[in-house]
Amino acid sequence: MSKKLKLGVVGTGNIFKVAHLNPWLEHPEVEIVALCDVVRERAEKLAREHDIPHVYSDYHDLLRNEEIDMVDICTPNLYHSEVAVAALKAGKHVFCEKPDAVSPERAQEMANAAAASGKVLMTMRNNRFLPASQYLKRFIEEGQMGDIYTGRCGWLRRRGIPGKGGWFTTKELSGGGPLIDLGVHYIDLAVWMMGNPKPVAVSGATYCKFANTELSDSEHSQFGDKKSGGTFDVEDLATGFIRFENGATLQIEFSWASNVQEEGTFLELRGTKAGASMIKGELKIFGESAGQLVNLQPVLGKGNVKPHGAHLKHFVDVVQGRAKPILVPQHGVDMINILSAMYRSAEAGAEVRL
Repeated sequence: MSKKLKLGVVGTGNIFKVAHLNPWLEHPEVEIVALCDVVRERAEKLAREHDIPHVYSDYHDLLRNEEIDMVDICTPNLYHSEVAVAALKAGKHVFCEKPDAVSPERAQEMANAAAASGKVLMTMRNNRFLPASQYLKRFIEEGQMGDIYTGRCGWLRRRGIPGKGGWFTTKELSGGGPLIDLGVHYIDLAVWMMGNPKPVAVSGATYCKFANTELSDSEHSQFGDKKSGGTFDVEDLATGFIRFENGATLQIEFSWASNVQEEGTFLELRGTKAGASMIKGELKIFGESAGQLVNLQPVLGKGNVKPHGAHLKHFVDVVQGRAKPILVPQHGVDMINILSAMYRSAEAGAEVRL
């Protein structure tokens, strides 16, 4: 076994407890040694439950703990880049929840800090680790889709606003609504499948029509802390169009609340040899063979793959030198450039060049 890695966590809210905690506890090469949360009682409770020795309410104090090798950041979006840059400068490897940052400038600061420190910086892209995603990526890399020239992706919720009135719906803290919350997942997946072409222009529109609803039909609305009478100054629906340097294009659509039949995710890609759709995680491929149109559905098995945990495991493999990173900081910079330009386009009512 490689060296046991000591982990410090900044932010112990729902995303950490639901998606990060168990994978870290179960990893044989990781030991959680410190928790930090501005709500100190929340961190103290978790520390007692899992015999974690150090608790802090200020992340600077955590970073001064010299035994810590890695930091996991699960704070509100505004603080991702601030904590990441400080942790990298303190000589820690960094794993950060998405989105990478709330502005392109801050995303670039993170990338620069990682390059200067020589430490690993990685931001959550759990959907890359779904069995369907892993299969489709290999299918594409084998050349079986040909030239992928256009696609569309999205995540639509009927009623699924997270932490209404809290930091999720406060632009200063979150950077935006479903575009930055959900868009980062499926735009990333689409762009990764397409070979990470350089984005050159975007056109976007945003809407806020359901700020007054109290209904929820989505398990995802559990994230964040709701606040009665709090702020709601972000969108609940975003649509858009991305152009890439190689001529490819991507349509996008993301909502926390809209009048659709039911919540669902989708990714569709169209190539010169085949097309692919991944709807609610079910992968189908469409092409032609022996003079006939054919539909293919890979048999991917029924294993209980937890993609958040799979990404955390990959991060450890990279830190330990066993794997090359599936995600590099430039991917994060490109992503935040796209999302920021989408918001600028929506505000201006015109296409924005990157």
